[in-house]
Amino acid sequence: MSEARLQNDKDYWQAVMRSADIKAKPKRILFDGAPLVLFRSAQGITALFDRCAHRLVELSTGKVIGGEIECPYHGWRYNGEGRCTAIPGHVGDMPHYRVRRYAAIERDGVVFVSSGTPEAEPYLHCMQGKDVVVKRVRSSAQSTVLDAAENILDATHTHFTHKGVLRGLTAKRHLVRVEVTGGEGWVESCYTGEDRQQGLVSRLLEGERARTIGRYRHPGIVELEYWGKGGLALATTFHLRQADERTVEGVGWLIGPRQGLFGELKALAFRPLFAFALQQDRRVLKSASDNARIPPQVQPAIGPLDFLRRDIAAIMDGKMPPAAAEPRVHQIEL
Repeated sequence: MSEARLQNDKDYWQAVMRSADIKAKPKRILFDGAPLVLFRSAQGITALFDRCAHRLVELSTGKVIGGEIECPYHGWRYNGEGRCTAIPGHVGDMPHYRVRRYAAIERDGVVFVSSGTPEAEPYLHCMQGKDVVVKRVRSSAQSTVLDAAENILDATHTHFTHKGVLRGLTAKRHLVRVEVTGGEGWVESCYTGEDRQQGLVSRLLEGERARTIGRYRHPGIVELEYWGKGGLALATTFHLRQADERTVEGVGWLIGPRQGLFGELKALAFRPLFAFALQQDRRVLKSASDNARIPPQVQPAIGPLDFLRRDIAAIMDGKMPPAAAEPRVHQIEL
């Protein structure tokens, strides 16, 4: 894998919002630090630089009329290609004004944006193409993508941050085998030996545990899979992006096996429990972020149980993760 490829190549899709969140009114997001306005144009879902070419006003504070977005200051309108189509009061040929257009598409109820020209379809989730029940969610946290991704994939903090929700209803721990493998743009850890997590989510929604898989994919995709003896029990895929220096935004899928009414009920129960766990993570990530900014600033320690930190950081730097060359096996108590 070329180091420059992942560092400079923008030809990939990033999930930015649920389709259901974009209705009649335009929506503003930050994308790689740049303000974008999302709206439904005659060309379909559209992402434009959120700045009118005239006086640089936020187009997202305007309105959509006939599939075009109208600036609230002087009424200049732009179509889905970013071309100015109307200047109220102007007589004669239209001048050629444009705002930058970003590639945008909708897939499986989620809006994806790119600053490049991706050829491939966006990656959705770890069970795409399978007959599963899905619920789409969104979230944000004060953090970095590296810290947020590691937090999601870190099994050891669940005894403390998520005590009683994911683990910790009892003091019992299991000796667990952890295999870490990786390749170009991905790394994963597979946990075996824990029959069942001692937490509310596991007791309500799972049966006997066979293995748990945590995976990171470029760019910022984090996946958790919980497998029982009979197949998939639960899974999540979250697409993370650095909206600005201190804010990570995410769009994700909560996934369960299709089991008729029982599967639908499990999905309904999983959503609020997952939201509660996310709120717990937000608090601890904000605490770490705020505290890290107080002088003197230091680099966080990488502990012996932080199995994926260096691999994720390498992928984000455009490098091959260490686990690709040297798969690792660990034993821990969970």
